[in-house]
Amino acid sequence: MPYFSPYIDDTGYHMPTYQDIRDELVSQAKQIFGQDTYLDNDSQDYQMISVFSNMIYDAFLAGQAAYNSRGPATAVGAGLDVVVGINGIKRNKQTASTAKVTLSGTPGTVITKGIVSDTSGYKWSLLSPVSIGSSGTVSTIATCQTLGPIQAAPNTITNIETPTLGWTSITNPDTATPGTDMERDPQLRTKQAVSTANPSRTVLEGVKGSVANVSGVTRYEVYENDTGQTDSMGLPKHSITVVVEGGADQDIAKAIFKRKTPGCYTNGTTEVNVTDQYDQVTPIRFYRPSYVDIDVVVTVKKLVGYTDQTTIDIKDYIALYINNFFSLSVLPISSLWGAALQANRVPTNPYFSITGLTAAKSGNPQGTTDITLAFNEAARCAEGNVTINFV
Repeated sequence: MPYFSPYIDDTGYHMPTYQDIRDELVSQAKQIFGQDTYLDNDSQDYQMISVFSNMIYDAFLAGQAAYNSRGPATAVGAGLDVVVGINGIKRNKQTASTAKVTLSGTPGTVITKGIVSDTSGYKWSLLSPVSIGSSGTVSTIATCQTLGPIQAAPNTITNIETPTLGWTSITNPDTATPGTDMERDPQLRTKQAVSTANPSRTVLEGVKGSVANVSGVTRYEVYENDTGQTDSMGLPKHSITVVVEGGADQDIAKAIFKRKTPGCYTNGTTEVNVTDQYDQVTPIRFYRPSYVDIDVVVTVKKLVGYTDQTTIDIKDYIALYINNFFSLSVLPISSLWGAALQANRVPTNPYFSITGLTAAKSGNPQGTTDITLAFNEAARCAEGNVTINFV
């Protein structure tokens, strides 16, 4: 196409291509210096024109990015942060994993700025100061020094990094609560779309939107049983059941309280009392998810360009997808193919093809059927749970 100035009309933003810009500059140069001027690809003048063309094209692309940042569907990065801010929404930052730990030692021992580590080498900071009780033990919270969804199974945080006289051992009796990665653009767009349901068409949509907008919430699901009897999932009659990952208990309870109908029973094992403006106390209940570890086996055929980094990327993309999967009810196997294929950085020149993929809950036989989860279960996966086989 011939060169044209960028413009905006009722169909959107229009700009010339790099080739259009380059050809126009070549044409203008020949008009100035003469048609016999040598401007083939191997000439220095052509190389300079190419540099200028690329810079101009970059500037036009910046204009396109600014135009696309007007709405949540096309905005990215900081532009998306500004757009969703109109709805009072913020991007969730990285958070650290936390674990309840038990320290043992001589009663009365005070541990200041204690640091421990797990069997994977991650370091965790203890609340400070901590004093061992008369029974010889004390429970406290350890926070991982590495941000993100760091996993720690029971009894894996066992190493003392800052020895203190009188402190003999440490362990975590339960699985650590994983932190979160920086919220990505697709997740933020989804949260914005759901959160606009706050002034909802239905009350249930309002509950979902309110919970989605709580700071720190990463995954959630809301179920309703409007019948007069317990349903097939075991949910009580005339109730709503919220399963939510991340966020503070009090904030989640307030979000549910603001949107639920009067008299509706809130079902769950976590209970928080919410006091309204008339000092009336209402117990709000919800579930924290129980985590189900997923094992994945991918059979790969190497193509030109495949490296060890590609293997790492496949594992990372699959684990990331499972750990950020939005629904808590079922994990479709087909979606794991798409997650793995993201490791083909250049789709037109793939580094590998997938000849088979199976997955299952850890300890169960591998299969190709979707993995069903209980209403209060959430799938999770570490890179070590992904196995790559080659053909």
